[in-house]
Amino acid sequence: MGEIRSFMRGEHESCDSRFVAVESAVVEGEWDRARREWGEFVRLLSHHFCQEETVLFPAIEERLGFPFGPTQVMRSEHEQMRRLLPVMEQQLDVEHSQGYLGLAESMLMLMQQHNMKEEEVLYPRADQEIDDSSMLIRQMQDCHQEPAS
Repeated sequence: MGEIRSFMRGEHESCDSRFVAVESAVVEGEWDRARREWGEFVRLLSHHFCQEETVLFPAIEERLGFPFGPTQVMRSEHEQMRRLLPVMEQQLDVEHSQGYLGLAESMLMLMQQHNMKEEEVLYPRADQEIDDSSMLIRQMQDCHQEPAS
């Protein structure tokens, strides 16, 4: 497995595990813990989006010399997820477990499909096209962006 794909798969796993932690806290009715886990999930997801949108996607597009179709699709899917975040957070704020869990199911489906496309198509392509993956990964680690919600 390529260096970029391996690194970014780890980023997905971090986001996914935090997302599961929020759901677990909601199911257990531990709302304070759910909100803390949510804050960490949003922070990780925002960082991940920043890594891709400000570092990885532009690097792929620059290397190919044109806007790469899959990066455009990924940006669109990021926006879909961003639109769900405040609605989900509102359900946490009012401690509405069924509302949150229903939205979480939709978010999980989006995330799983999105991650699969990135891990099977986009990241392998990045590993093929980008010569200095170590430098790119360092740039992604340093990425800073406002929270997604």
